[in-house]
Amino acid sequence: MPEILLAAVNACYNHTNIAVRSIALYCGAEEKPDLIGFGEWTINQSVGEILRGIAAKEPKVVVFSTYIWNVEIIQKIIPEIKKILPECKIGMGGPEASFFAQGYLEKNPALDFVICGEGEDTTKELCDFFQKDQEFDVTSLEFGKIKGIFSRKFGFVHGRELLWDLSALPFPYPAMDEPDNKIYYYESSRGCPFSCAYCMSSLDKKVRFMPIERVFADIQKFLDANVRLVKFVDRTYNLNEERYIGIWQYILDHHNGKTMFHFEIEAEYLSENAIAFLQKVPSEVMQFEIGVQSANPRTLKAVGRSDNVETLFKNVQRIPSTIHSHLDLIAGLPFEDLESFGRSFDFVMKMKPDALQLGFLKVLHGTDMEEYSEKNGWKWMENPPYETLSTPYLSYEEIVYLKDVETMVDAFWNSGEFCKTMSYLGRTMGFWKFFCKAVDLGREFKAFDQPRKDVYWFGFLFDHATSFADFADVLVLQELIRFDFIEAKKSGRFPQWFDHRYDRDGHTLALQSHGGIQNTRLDYAYSDYDEFFVNPLCDRPEDTVSEGKCYRILFVYPRREKDNPDGNHNIKKQILL
Repeated sequence: MPEILLAAVNACYNHTNIAVRSIALYCGAEEKPDLIGFGEWTINQSVGEILRGIAAKEPKVVVFSTYIWNVEIIQKIIPEIKKILPECKIGMGGPEASFFAQGYLEKNPALDFVICGEGEDTTKELCDFFQKDQEFDVTSLEFGKIKGIFSRKFGFVHGRELLWDLSALPFPYPAMDEPDNKIYYYESSRGCPFSCAYCMSSLDKKVRFMPIERVFADIQKFLDANVRLVKFVDRTYNLNEERYIGIWQYILDHHNGKTMFHFEIEAEYLSENAIAFLQKVPSEVMQFEIGVQSANPRTLKAVGRSDNVETLFKNVQRIPSTIHSHLDLIAGLPFEDLESFGRSFDFVMKMKPDALQLGFLKVLHGTDMEEYSEKNGWKWMENPPYETLSTPYLSYEEIVYLKDVETMVDAFWNSGEFCKTMSYLGRTMGFWKFFCKAVDLGREFKAFDQPRKDVYWFGFLFDHATSFADFADVLVLQELIRFDFIEAKKSGRFPQWFDHRYDRDGHTLALQSHGGIQNTRLDYAYSDYDEFFVNPLCDRPEDTVSEGKCYRILFVYPRREKDNPDGNHNIKKQILL
């Protein structure tokens, strides 16, 4: 059992905490497992369950890796540890603790110290001190000399130099036992040169890079282990063209056909060489997260972001569809009222993101946004996640309205289950107008106040299709909803609203014409047949409405691995007959 335990409380089971792993290994966890180690739990576990796990290890020192999304439960756990292990000394580190160290020491009498800033060398000094002083006296003069520590007795001892040689960091995953179930986080650089007022990364402008050959070696370890997803945590990945394209090229040259790599990029800074390179990236290799945040130039300037939205728009549109792109917007920024936010929303939707994350401004300790918000009339939550409640431009009621828009975006866009329907409505009605109308309907018919199964929104939109009659042909809209439902759901039982125009003989003929019937039970089980009054597979289905004409479609669904051991015929498709 390690005497010094670095404790992570992750957002969910499949996450890994790179901080506790990297720091523990940096401090010699493999050579000295009795001295230092790490443990991981999740915020979905009870305080009692996490407490039991920590107590079972009988540590003499516990240091928590702290973020805005886990600090609440950590604050509940800390005083309970003192009751079970009264001699145990308890610390916090991480971005949430670093910039509010004195506040947490004042809030929680059971907390003994806070590690501020990068934790590797401070924790190593902590280990050295512990080995010299087995009682680990946090009131001793020697403890008070450790750089980067904020303690109850000594306050803050001056900070330490940043870790400049990232090659000194060990690979954080010596064992990758759950390659299919875990998300593995990886950093190839630290720091960010940009000055986004709301972001903690803007506080560290000294960018440092892991040596490129070391990055290649680490990527190869992920590929050899056949992990499912690797997320680069570099705050802005595409800073140095030769470097970032070189990493992409290595991934492409050595890809194993399975591992997905995730990057956070600034799209307006993608070079011509980078965009040209991306054209040759196949599906299921890379995915991008792109912070747009706003399309209002005045807003972007106020928070220290580039206002070159035209270049961003052009570059995002040139990213090939083989790369899954996730675009972010932030509600609650300066000069962004509901009308301006709607324009930003439509700006992003014109880029057809694979997913849109509608976030809400968090006023974080230590950021420029904290001072700006205090001076200019923002109101935000006093405790994590410090989310904005109102601004001079958005009332609380409007913030809540945008929360409902977020729900509708997740249901109708991010789910990926309404592709044909949303393409049609976006073209005829406009996306912002549609989502606002959907929220108004949802509120009128209490959709937000009841439990919802995954098929709920199909029925909701079908039943209220006439509400969109000013912008869309109701027949076309309902036929596209039917198509999206059957395309997304292999349903043994269809809901009451769904008119399943099924014909057994038509289904049989379709299977015989497209691949033949190899296994009667499985071929029918993993396919379906329906008829439509429009052609949902064309770009403008509204132009295909013709009295008496119907379009017959065979749906083929992916098979479960046990029903398809040879891997053949395992792609979802729709065939117009």
